[in-house]
Amino acid sequence: MKILVTGAAGFIGFHLCRRLLARGDEVVGIDNLNAYYDVTLKEARLAQLAALPRFRFQRLDIVDRDGVKALFHEHRLDAVVHLAAQAGVRHSIDHPEAYVDSNLTGFGNVVQGCRESGVGHFVYASSSSVYGTNHKVPFSEHDPVDHPMSLYAATKRANELMAHTYSHLFALPTTGLRFFTVYGPWGRPDMSYFKFTRAILADEAISVFNNGDMVRDFTYIDDIVEGVVRTVDRPPAGGGTYASPATSQAPFRLYNIGNNQPVQLMHYIKVLEDCLGRKARLEMLPMQPGDVQATTADVADLERDVGFRPATTVETGVRNFVEWYRQYYRIA
Repeated sequence: MKILVTGAAGFIGFHLCRRLLARGDEVVGIDNLNAYYDVTLKEARLAQLAALPRFRFQRLDIVDRDGVKALFHEHRLDAVVHLAAQAGVRHSIDHPEAYVDSNLTGFGNVVQGCRESGVGHFVYASSSSVYGTNHKVPFSEHDPVDHPMSLYAATKRANELMAHTYSHLFALPTTGLRFFTVYGPWGRPDMSYFKFTRAILADEAISVFNNGDMVRDFTYIDDIVEGVVRTVDRPPAGGGTYASPATSQAPFRLYNIGNNQPVQLMHYIKVLEDCLGRKARLEMLPMQPGDVQATTADVADLERDVGFRPATTVETGVRNFVEWYRQYYRIA
């Protein structure tokens, strides 16, 4: 297939492009290379991709409506995996305009491009953050998600609603993927595990929020990519949605992709200490605004429909990350 991956220089986008190229797909990657985190890391990812056959990259901001239109006009695409977005829960508190621009306007430009060019399947990144104030765990795609706790989460839920509208009005097959705390090699420096690693190696204190009483469904990057690839290959048909066949017959699906093995934050830190061979200095802090105490994924729908359930343990995943980190940053 010929597949467009937006956010190709990002953490998930980079790994996904490598996987698609390895199986023989042609990949068009776009990214605006913004400075939300270290641009040199994004450039290093792109350098890896540029060496692979059947990969073409264009620097493009999805907010650029004319540029996105031209991209879809130039390429006849079988599928689009839309990963480009402004990430970060806490960043959205102080920089809401970035989320409105990229996650709403940019999303609208891409899904409209899919509609106008007849793309066969539009797959996009949502987030476990959409579950907001939900207390029932594990989180299910069938649960109501009406009370987001951050603007980031609100934009991701808005994406799901926008996608359903396009599925309903234009029969565009769409699949939204709610990712749960993705980690692994080539990861994002703004994520806690990356910050923890840097601080522990520098003998600096790490910030542990909610006094360590946090639970996360840490999901290894290879599991995320496997889930994405399997859903790309299975565009939804009409005749009943994931939750409400009585009210919608659109070709629309939502799936959680999470490890379904919730891990206490303090255990995660202990695994990281063991892999680094150093003890962390802990600064216990209260819960941050917009954050949630626990996230756990119900992946029954994913397993039923695409035959996959993430299973990489944190012990394996963290070890792989630490090995990459030491090599990339040349730390003995």
